[in-house]
Amino acid sequence: MSSGAQVKAWRPAMDGVVEVLHAYFPSHAYPSHTHDAWTVLIVDEGAVRYDLDHREHGLAQAQVSLLPPNVPHDGRSVHPEGFRKRVLYLDPDRLGGAGLVGAAVDTPEYVDPVLRRRIHQLHGVLVDGREDLEAQSRLTLIEERLQQHLRQQVIDPPDRRDAAVATKLREVLDGHLPQGITLDEASKLVHAHPVHLVRAFSREYGMPPHRYLTGRRVELARRYLLEGRPTAEVAVLAGFYDQSHLNRHFRKMLGVSPSRFARP
Repeated sequence: MSSGAQVKAWRPAMDGVVEVLHAYFPSHAYPSHTHDAWTVLIVDEGAVRYDLDHREHGLAQAQVSLLPPNVPHDGRSVHPEGFRKRVLYLDPDRLGGAGLVGAAVDTPEYVDPVLRRRIHQLHGVLVDGREDLEAQSRLTLIEERLQQHLRQQVIDPPDRRDAAVATKLREVLDGHLPQGITLDEASKLVHAHPVHLVRAFSREYGMPPHRYLTGRRVELARRYLLEGRPTAEVAVLAGFYDQSHLNRHFRKMLGVSPSRFARP
């Protein structure tokens, strides 16, 4: 590894993502290699040039690159100051398998601000590592848009409401406080595709499911705090990972810490 390089890699506890990589390389050049996963790459600083299946490509900060499994590629910085990147490695079956590899080889870069913003947001959630439903929801929308690109039919969905699905999902979320529920589990209970679940709920209630669930957990925490329970106990009872997790969301929603909120 080049001197001055910074690398952080981990496997998140969620289906579909086999690895997350955040890296800064001041001068490193990758030799030709392959991955057995879909590689979703964004560049935050600098620019990257790479050969994919013996054809040269470039990736700038406004783009998203999708490299298919088992196809050789390399990588190097365009500028002498290097580059900073973030990568999601997705299970090879998540985007439809081998049938779409050819489309990714032909067109591996997309100028899609919506997709890039969603990938950026998912990385933020994965760094935190505590918002399972949010990570699942964001990954579902990212995969949908990547599949649309691979099929060359990217369209923004119409503003179609489905109050029945949204209401059922709200009831499922309310029934799973504080233990929570995965998006796939909710999809089976409501009998709707995960993408449709997220879209229908967001349009009906003006917020995505994970934000609704967090808000309900904060409400639950308020009740426990007013009963005089200690903050560490309240965090567990309300479905948060620990006290710091509760503090962050409580302060974000109410502007004060749990201890100040319940101060006599």
